[in-house]
Amino acid sequence: QVQLVESGGGLVQAGGSLTLSCVVSGSSYGVGWFRRAPEKEREFVSGLKWSNGRPYYADSVKGRFTMSGDSAKNTVHLLMNSLKPEDTGVYYCAAMTGQYVMVSRADNYDYWGQGTQVTVSS
Repeated sequence: QVQLVESGGGLVQAGGSLTLSCVVSGSSYGVGWFRRAPEKEREFVSGLKWSNGRPYYADSVKGRFTMSGDSAKNTVHLLMNSLKPEDTGVYYCAAMTGQYVMVSRADNYDYWGQGTQVTVSS
């Protein structure tokens, strides 16, 4: 059983920054961040595999968001800079236990956190 606890969401003005954190209890192969904006489908934001620590990003956040992982602490962070109103949504941390290739597919994740709200005002 894997449990994930997110923290760090909040309200910020456009152009501002926030850092989300996720503590993963249990063994996982990779961790990802997804978000769901109001009245929109859930979408991939960023993800990494513990084996190489290399993060992957959605095009919409590339250059603005930075994901990092600390395998010793089973913790990942998502530094979000230059936030835009369209970044508003509930952000979820998810754990992948199978050795899948793609970190961007939500179907590859077995466990999900409760989510943390990020609101960017214009």
